[in-house]
Amino acid sequence: MDEDKYLNNTSQQFGEATEVKQAMNSDSPAPSNVNEPGNEVTETAANVSEDTVMPTPDNGVTATEATTVDTAALAQMSQQIESLKAQLEERSNQYMRIAADFENYRKRMVKEKEDLEAQVKRNTITELLPVVDNFERARSQIKPQNDGEMGIHKSYQGVYKLLVDCLKRLGVSPMRPEGQPFDPNLHEAVMREPTDEHPEGTVLEELIRGYYLGDRVLRHSMVKVAAPKEDMPSSEENQSPPANS
Repeated sequence: MDEDKYLNNTSQQFGEATEVKQAMNSDSPAPSNVNEPGNEVTETAANVSEDTVMPTPDNGVTATEATTVDTAALAQMSQQIESLKAQLEERSNQYMRIAADFENYRKRMVKEKEDLEAQVKRNTITELLPVVDNFERARSQIKPQNDGEMGIHKSYQGVYKLLVDCLKRLGVSPMRPEGQPFDPNLHEAVMREPTDEHPEGTVLEELIRGYYLGDRVLRHSMVKVAAPKEDMPSSEENQSPPANS
């Protein structure tokens, strides 16, 4: 009797424990679905897992190739820059040479123009000098005897003075060689006069006037130059040698 009672109590306790366990299992919340759209944490974790790519040997080879391509591109760009620098330097040198040539050409043309103008001026004035010579010759030779001749003399002397003033404004100046040593660069000796009053080679007289144009000789002066006076031969030299008998 006591054993039957014990067994019944044990069965009842075991049944209550089973019901409690079932009730606890029925009261626990349902397991959450990680794939439901409402679960933001689950979606973020899924996205991170999808975007993250684990490094593989293939990815390492691609990065090395990209680095090599970048180095080659930089080398090519550096080469192009050096080539452009060389071209720029060459063009600059060409420009400097052209500028120097043009400046030399400009100076040469200015010099040639000045020389041409000076040559034309010299030729024109040289053609007028004989007119001046005739006026001077007339002034020295013509001696007016009456009022009429004096009026004519004053008239052409006025023309002569006007012509001389024009030549002075152009830079023409006369030479004054009398009493100076003979200079072949300035004078042209056309006569020699023996004298002991002046040293040999002294200009005694200007026969045709010479002129300067600026600091250059326009026309040489034709002059008479002093020469040493020759001694008369002695009487003994003049005597003829005796005839042989």
